[in-house]
Amino acid sequence: MIKTEELNKFIDRYKLLEDQLNASISDKEEYIKISKEYSDLKPIIESIREYLSIQNEISDLNELINENDEEISSIAKKELQESQEKFEISERNLKAALIPKDPLDEKNVILEIRAGTGGDEAALFAGDLFRMYQKFSENLKWKFEIISISDSDHGGIKESTIKISGQSVYSLLKYESGVHRVQRVPETESQGRIHTSAASVVVLPEADDVDIEIEEKDLRVDVFRSSGPGGQSVNTTDSAVRITHLPSGIVVQQQDEKSQHKNRAKAMIVLKTRLYDYERKKQADERADKRKSQIGSGDRSERIRTYNFPQGRVTDHRINLTLYKLEQILNADGLDEIISNLNIAAQGDQT
Repeated sequence: MIKTEELNKFIDRYKLLEDQLNASISDKEEYIKISKEYSDLKPIIESIREYLSIQNEISDLNELINENDEEISSIAKKELQESQEKFEISERNLKAALIPKDPLDEKNVILEIRAGTGGDEAALFAGDLFRMYQKFSENLKWKFEIISISDSDHGGIKESTIKISGQSVYSLLKYESGVHRVQRVPETESQGRIHTSAASVVVLPEADDVDIEIEEKDLRVDVFRSSGPGGQSVNTTDSAVRITHLPSGIVVQQQDEKSQHKNRAKAMIVLKTRLYDYERKKQADERADKRKSQIGSGDRSERIRTYNFPQGRVTDHRINLTLYKLEQILNADGLDEIISNLNIAAQGDQT
């Protein structure tokens, strides 16, 4: 049972914010701050009001059950059972609503996809994942910006780095990090044998300037000529950039743009994001005694999902979810169902 006095604190805070918004606030930044908190609290207050309403309803029905009138008592018993079922659902919803929001949820992300074991087939699968996230982004009106991409010889992708911008990007993609495995018969397989290949996906919340500060003295910047397949030069100027962050040893390379300035700017976006992730991981290790969520532990070597073509199924191993809609998922039409179930499971783990 959730303590009523704790819920009243939320209600009192909501009323205070409402009064402040109804009053005249001259400070624009203060108005935006209050409006955001008020907006964030609104769904919690709605859940609290529903919870308390059903609680009062149960209390009234219990009083009617004790009435001397058998007919009224019988009706009240039947309604009580229905109210108790509604109360259990309401309590679960409220507990989920009271879980503190991940402050990173609203951030944009840097998405990295790399072909793993499986040679050309792994690169083709990495390309499938690339297009899946691209279509998913288009469906949600997110901006899908390729920072760097390395194509394989047979139409796949060796590795790619993408910036995805929009509303609540990290909140929806944060559980996609890990090893994605594919089982299918390659086109080059004459015996019809199923091969297993893999690609890794990393989703990092993009670092803002206020999140991470990089000093110029900590950087080593090397410039060189861009190279294509086989190492041949594709540019006559030293436009490619490699940046090494000396304290951490993190190295970022960018060569997709013809301009050295643009390549450096893109490389710095990725470097800041990887450094931000590095610092977050270090802080998480320092408080390792804290209970970890079973979903999205951050282990990027973990096999999280299998895409089985012969059976047309996709299985997410973390929540034992299997959906027989592989084509729809790779077309981004069914990916939201997996993501929704992952978020529900993560919330359940925190309540």
